[in-house]
Amino acid sequence: MNVLIVGGGGREHAIAWALSKSRKVNQLYCAPGNGGIAALAQCVPISATDVQAMVDWAVAHKIDFVVVAPDDPLALGMVDALDAAGIPAFGPTADAAIIESSKSFSKSLMAKYHIPTARYETFTDMEQALSYVQAQGAPIVVKADGLALGKGVVVAQTVEEAEEAVRAMMGDHKFGAAGARVVIEECMTGPEVTVLAFCDGEHLVPMPSSQDHKRAYDGNLGPNTGGMGAISPSPNYTPEIAKRCMEEIFLPTVAALKAEGRPFRGVIYFGLMLTPDGPKVVEYNARFGDPECQAVLSLLDSDLMDIFQACRTGTLDQVDVHWKDGAACCLVLASGGYPASYEKGYPITGLEEAGRTAVVFHAGTRLMEDGSVLTNGGRVLGVTATGSDLEAAINGAYAAAQHIHFQDMHFRTDIGRV
Repeated sequence: MNVLIVGGGGREHAIAWALSKSRKVNQLYCAPGNGGIAALAQCVPISATDVQAMVDWAVAHKIDFVVVAPDDPLALGMVDALDAAGIPAFGPTADAAIIESSKSFSKSLMAKYHIPTARYETFTDMEQALSYVQAQGAPIVVKADGLALGKGVVVAQTVEEAEEAVRAMMGDHKFGAAGARVVIEECMTGPEVTVLAFCDGEHLVPMPSSQDHKRAYDGNLGPNTGGMGAISPSPNYTPEIAKRCMEEIFLPTVAALKAEGRPFRGVIYFGLMLTPDGPKVVEYNARFGDPECQAVLSLLDSDLMDIFQACRTGTLDQVDVHWKDGAACCLVLASGGYPASYEKGYPITGLEEAGRTAVVFHAGTRLMEDGSVLTNGGRVLGVTATGSDLEAAINGAYAAAQHIHFQDMHFRTDIGRV
């Protein structure tokens, strides 16, 4: 099969890495790809959000299957457009991807179908939102309704901080149209866990649990980022909790979307809070999390293409999905200044040495004609190691990362330990 992956980050590199091992895949393409993906796939200079150009290219090059990995093209209906052109794709249609592209929709879905989540209210009027914040007090959570590159959530510790978030989203339009509507939630407490799950519209197969580290600095301090590292599995996710999540959250979510006429085929990301009252949904995403994907796919012991096709054809219950024993850790190496302003174009050294004991997934890199690799984003690399247990995986990732250098390189030293 000729397979096209849409996207150009660490998640897409991990997907390309897994698909490159499939007996079914002859040729891999990735649009736009990056410096690391180029070693596995032919990179195509098309923006991930250019739906028409992507479809036209896929038709012209007789692509057999497309994996739409990022949130934006899913919300824009790329899977729908590929369907219309007769090309099968992995990922939800736009009407199912709305569970991520509209937080107010996902919250109302959970309320309607009694799926446990935080209490909330939705606002389109800034003054009403500010009044609600003042009445509720802090801590409190303010969320932009739409897609905001993983940065549209503020966990405010004070009323003033919450008011500032509301004004930034609704008054200053920090996230554009994505912040025209906001969801304000109670602040839940407890460990956070991510569970990614394959879904074919009716059947669901959870992957090993994972835990992302969103804050920029050690000790879970600093601003939220797209993710500074991830471990899998999460030590907090016990078999008892997994059973509750399957019965109270996972299967009811799939059934709810089907009942609403929005059957979900692809990967559902369940962001969970293990509260004193039991597991509750923090958020849904309509695709693999990043960097959770890098850690979780490192443990996959089945053909990913078989799973993707089964999700597409409604036969997921007929596929045996196997996972390796042990654990995985993905350590993100970021540009200095990220998630605020940072410089690009710095040479990266030590990739070959690091790759001897870990898999180095590229997130923001550019491959030069002379073979050198330069930084080209905020999150630059995801150094991912597996081990017999979590401690071995964590140690492996940090040991491999010691070989890598670029100017102003920044990473957390406590991934998997907080």
